Amino acid sequence: MNLKNVVLPILPLILALGLASVPARGATENTAPAAAQPADASQAPDSMTALFGDPTIVKGDGFEIKRSELDQVLSSAKATAAAQGKQLPAGYDASVLEQLINIHLLLSKANDADRAAGKADADQQFAILVKNMGSESALEQQLQARGMTVAELRAKAVQEATAKAALKRLLKVSVSDSELQEYYTNHPSDFEVPETVSVRHILLMTVDPSTHPFTPLPTNTVAMKRQQIDGLLKQARGGADFAALARQYSEDPGSRDNGGELPPFPRGQMLPEFETAAFSLTNNEISDVVTTAYGFHIIKMLGKNPAHMLTLSEKSPSTDLTISEELREALINNKERKLAPDYIKQVRAADHVQVVDPNLKTEDDAFLAAQSSQGASATGPAN
Repeated sequence: MNLKNVVLPILPLILALGLASVPARGATENTAPAAAQPADASQAPDSMTALFGDPTIVKGDGFEIKRSELDQVLSSAKATAAAQGKQLPAGYDASVLEQLINIHLLLSKANDADRAAGKADADQQFAILVKNMGSESALEQQLQARGMTVAELRAKAVQEATAKAALKRLLKVSVSDSELQEYYTNHPSDFEVPETVSVRHILLMTVDPSTHPFTPLPTNTVAMKRQQIDGLLKQARGGADFAALARQYSEDPGSRDNGGELPPFPRGQMLPEFETAAFSLTNNEISDVVTTAYGFHIIKMLGKNPAHMLTLSEKSPSTDLTISEELREALINNKERKLAPDYIKQVRAADHVQVVDPNLKTEDDAFLAAQSSQGASATGPAN
């Protein structure tokens, strides 16, 4: 299912960490193995705090935001961007600061029910994230490279989910059954699930994952790994436990602890060589050695899932909700997204929110002016 046209997060701070939608798989086309992330990214926030202290950068009635809170998110985002050979866009710091302000404003309005709903939502998000990563240890590796612990990520997820729960209650938005059915009927492509394949794999890397771009290993090392993967293939086809071999020998940190099992994937997500081999296998068949830019793989087919159209009553492939429940939540989120800016603006004024850091205030004022201008240009012609 593809609800990307429906689901528009209101407070997407966790997405700034580059984790929520990117599983760590050694065979993916656009994502490096977890070990490829910069090892020293975690030093920036602590070093800045040690040098300059931890001043308050935002004040409001009942809350304040410290510099370290902003620096942690920015440092994590920069580490993610650097690992992908990218830079953060202009105005990114101000956009993250706005998200932090929004979250703190809404947290100050949250009641016990909002906090309970937020924790439940965050626990579900965390479970899905661990599943996508392959294991909690793989997630922990990714977080360490971004200067964050699992406990800190959980705390941020709970804060964000609680803020969203408070916003939902305060805006009092609802979606009728007829609205839900209308969207489902008019957007069939959003509920089409492509054919996917489930596999385990063993990876022996022929590049150094600690470098960017990856540096090829010495020729003699590659030759030794080729001999090793040939031996592992012989064992696997001879009846050895494939999952046990993966746990012992695979060098893909995202799947190793899970016996080499990857989340089901459609065509177009993996490297071409890996994808072609995986989709050509039949149930329980083991591939020949497959060579990709990362190294040597052995792939074992677990099963294929045919393309189909999701019904409103069945379970979502990505959450514990039904398609109907997930769609209703997405449509509510979109309504909230349209109403939220004006509400946040009113609450921000009523709670006397001030950006007290002069440099950040300049950036924040420019960001808000640009946002206001974009909103006016988008809605002006229609009115």
